Amino acid sequence: MKYSTLVFLAALGAAQAFTAAGPRKPTFTRSHTAAYSTTESSPIETKTKAPVFDEVCETTGVTLTRFMNEVAKLNPELRELTTLFGAIDTACKAISNIVKRSQLPSSETLGYQGEVNVQGEDQKKLDVITNDLLKRALRFTGRLGVLASEEEDNPVDLIGNDVSGGQDILIEDSGKYVAVFDPLDGSSNVDAGTPTGTIIGVYEHDETCDVDIECIDDECTEQEAQCLANTLQPGTNLVAAAYCLYSSSTFLAVTLGNGVHIFTLDESIGEFVLSRPRVQIPDSSCIYSFNEANLEMWDKAMRETVEKWRVGTGRSGKKFSSRYIG
Repeated sequence: MKYSTLVFLAALGAAQAFTAAGPRKPTFTRSHTAAYSTTESSPIETKTKAPVFDEVCETTGVTLTRFMNEVAKLNPELRELTTLFGAIDTACKAISNIVKRSQLPSSETLGYQGEVNVQGEDQKKLDVITNDLLKRALRFTGRLGVLASEEEDNPVDLIGNDVSGGQDILIEDSGKYVAVFDPLDGSSNVDAGTPTGTIIGVYEHDETCDVDIECIDDECTEQEAQCLANTLQPGTNLVAAAYCLYSSSTFLAVTLGNGVHIFTLDESIGEFVLSRPRVQIPDSSCIYSFNEANLEMWDKAMRETVEKWRVGTGRSGKKFSSRYIG
């Protein structure tokens, strides 16, 4: 599996895809009292209201739990996301620990599982273990209607009746959300000690999805297909998105429609703490990150642009350097 350090930019791009009515663009700044506050910036359409932290504990900072509780207070319609992100919080901590220990000789995560995922990639034992961990954490929140993983051909059994080990598709139509995820993107990098990550997208579950429990054969298949189409929504429909990066520290980036906020795992207290509120892509840069092995597959305009960056003849006049891992 490929994993690029530009996943930060992907999360930022996802945040910019959210649109809805709202007159303000809150930005977080650290004051001399170590508290977070908001200041006015240029207007932007937003879907959620961002919390303001007037008081911050000097020992723990703003934890993910507190952040989500504040979001729920300001946005009652997102209250159920608190439970969902509680599961993501726990799963990311567990996966981080598994990844750290994965290269020990005694680890049961070494080697390949002997199967191939939907992308045609050889599954490592680590892929299977982290996939099972994350899908169980999300499933038991009771907030999901459909759950789809990159590691599985079909969406996950949310009801728990598939004891045969088959690939039956089961849907819980009482759930409010749809979650899609890659449990451990870049798992092939673990052997080299380079970053890996968990990627999660959350959509609203289509309220018209209704599977008749008395349907028979093809009737059920058609109804299920309509519900499973929920996993194929465009990024502009995202309610929330997150990724967890396992590197020098464990980072969790979260967006709920009003900016990207990055939390860092403080292992001394076992909590994700807000470390980089409202991250934004810089207006200018002199670094690009591409897999240049695919250069011949790019269109002419893209190749010419990158070449100008490399030699310093682009619009900015800067000579770019390259940083890429995959």
